[in-house]
Amino acid sequence: MKISDVSLARREFLKGGALVIGFSLTGLPLALAQATDARTPHTLNLDEVDAFLAVRKDGSVIVYSGKVDLGTGHRIAMRQIVAEELSIDPARIDLIEGDTALTPNQGPTAGSTGVMRGGMQLRQAAATAREALLARAAAHLQTGASELIFSDGYVGTATARVAIAELVGDRAFGVRMNPKAPLKNPAQYSVVGRSLPRPDLPGKFTGRHTYVHDFTLPGMLHGRPLRPPAVAARLLEVDAASIAHLPGVQVVRIKDFLGVVASDEWAAVRAARELKARWSAGSGLIGHDNLALWARRGPFVKDEIVVSKGDTSDLANDPRQFAASYQWPIQSHASLGPSCAVADVRADSAMIWSASQATHRYQPAYAQMLGLPLEKVRLIYLDGSGCYGMNGHDDAAADAALLSKAVGKPVRVQWMRQDELGWDPKGPPQLLALRAALDAQGHIDAWEAEMWVPLATANLEHVPLLAPSDAGIAQPAGQMVGLVTQNADPPYRAARVKVTAHWLEPAPLRPSNIRAPGKVANCFAVEAFIDELAVAAKIDPLEFRRRDLTDPRGIEVLDRCAALIGWKPAEAMRRRTGAMARGRGIAYVHYKHNETYVAMAMDVEVVKKSGEIRVKRVACAHDCGLMINPGAVRNQVEGNILQALSRSLFEETTFDSQRVTSVDWGSYRILRFPEAPELLIDLIQRTGEPPLGAGEAASSPVAAALANAVYDAVGVRLRTAPFSAERVLAALRATA
Repeated sequence: MKISDVSLARREFLKGGALVIGFSLTGLPLALAQATDARTPHTLNLDEVDAFLAVRKDGSVIVYSGKVDLGTGHRIAMRQIVAEELSIDPARIDLIEGDTALTPNQGPTAGSTGVMRGGMQLRQAAATAREALLARAAAHLQTGASELIFSDGYVGTATARVAIAELVGDRAFGVRMNPKAPLKNPAQYSVVGRSLPRPDLPGKFTGRHTYVHDFTLPGMLHGRPLRPPAVAARLLEVDAASIAHLPGVQVVRIKDFLGVVASDEWAAVRAARELKARWSAGSGLIGHDNLALWARRGPFVKDEIVVSKGDTSDLANDPRQFAASYQWPIQSHASLGPSCAVADVRADSAMIWSASQATHRYQPAYAQMLGLPLEKVRLIYLDGSGCYGMNGHDDAAADAALLSKAVGKPVRVQWMRQDELGWDPKGPPQLLALRAALDAQGHIDAWEAEMWVPLATANLEHVPLLAPSDAGIAQPAGQMVGLVTQNADPPYRAARVKVTAHWLEPAPLRPSNIRAPGKVANCFAVEAFIDELAVAAKIDPLEFRRRDLTDPRGIEVLDRCAALIGWKPAEAMRRRTGAMARGRGIAYVHYKHNETYVAMAMDVEVVKKSGEIRVKRVACAHDCGLMINPGAVRNQVEGNILQALSRSLFEETTFDSQRVTSVDWGSYRILRFPEAPELLIDLIQRTGEPPLGAGEAASSPVAAALANAVYDAVGVRLRTAPFSAERVLAALRATA
């Protein structure tokens, strides 16, 4: 075998070739298989009802959602939203999600916007459809629309009715979205607000659910990318003869992109391990221990005033001032299953199956990478192993697409564990310096926050993909989205406030959005510092927060959380004597200052001899407005808490001057099952309010509540995450 057989120059690659693929619906979700067979006329125009809904001849409904279910319960919640407006059984609704050929572009499934925005678009589409069906039924039955009622797929009066399938079945609605179409009165809800079971869980429990890892196509091959031994290294030479003993293996090289393809997955794994390649030296990394120094020294691109209220110019010289700095590490998404994707690329079109949270957003990137028109590239969402932010799924899809085009057959790419932890886009490092002054009554008089963050975290529309970067293929530019600067100012009354972002470039490692991007670190700093101010003012931490909150919903979650944990104002838990110290802490966030309200309290134990932190109980009061499916919300809140505890206690991406060194579960520690605490969750249902999202907010106050509880237990402030036993022990020794 010669490497030149399939090695492609960039220009030749973009020209395409005579590639042949086969396509089968085998392994696709049932709803997608049904929808692609004699389906109704369809549009992707967000202004049209037909972009979101279709009614079959049998009266069942297809819902088209650009937002996807990442384990968040969207598959039942979206059905409930539509079922409520159309007064039909949710079991009669099929859901198509994240398919660029079939679903409208509602933006990525991120920022807790799935139900809050995507679901509300569906609700408005269903309400508009309801309005249109009423008008058609009135004409059909020759009666006034106000006299008609919907019931179980029919619309009519007590004496005459017509099926909605008869009014529109297998035909387009042909109706523009009406933003003023009346919504169903929450007092009449019969489906929304109920914890209906998720339709995907039986298959997941029994091993029958199709994850992207399980998906296959006829004639599909298996591929593996080979990444360099050092970041930014160049590929100098490949010795294809080094794997000549492995039959049927093809080597693909496109500039610095290198991969292997085989008919058997184990052969692909062996080939990736045994193929000899020579790389240049890397460009050099700063090492994870130098992140704070890097942040302080730059290079700086620009400063940005994020919040400005009043004049804080004299704060630095104010004798009443308190100051502290907080640091958050680079973190991996650490998905339990490595990223995976399947691509089927031919000369004039491509289909890619991916667990991407943003199939529509990345469609232009793959089209540009493959040299194909946008409309000829189709992305289809299939479940992955979890991400909550961009992990390696989009990169694995790019790997699969390049390899598929090169060899002319469908290719499945599954990363290895070292690929996932070593090369997935990372949650960015953050350094925050806070300064505040209190007035004579202990209220916040002035507040300043400075944050040092990579500029790329404000530009996450298109995180650069590894494969086209290595192959020298241009990628679409991103757009400013400003994800990481929110919640750096306190939610409490303060006379003067200033928040400044110092943007740095380049980032030490490729940054990406990770669950509650920016807000986890910002809330950690703000709420831990609030505790420091409360101690300085000699006011109970709960009361310090409560008295300066003006939003009654914020006060309510604090009160309910305190009741749940059994907070005692004058005491907390403080038991610092003996080998085991116990403490209790609290924290609060109004997510993005305009979304979900969360208060969280914790009971912890600290083993003084070792520095180990044991979280015993976590209490959380959570107000995300209208809950479509409270059971799914509870799942999200619990998942937020456990994942954020893992990030706060253990998770840190380590790297030296050349590469990431935390590439396995031994070097990248996560929370283990025996370490999970008791969770006490109080969900506040507000049927008259809009939904606010539950996918991220409860992550934000976890680290602060934990740090505050540790202080209550042992009297030391933890200002650098994660709170490893070594860091706690060092803090205890320093205090002693």
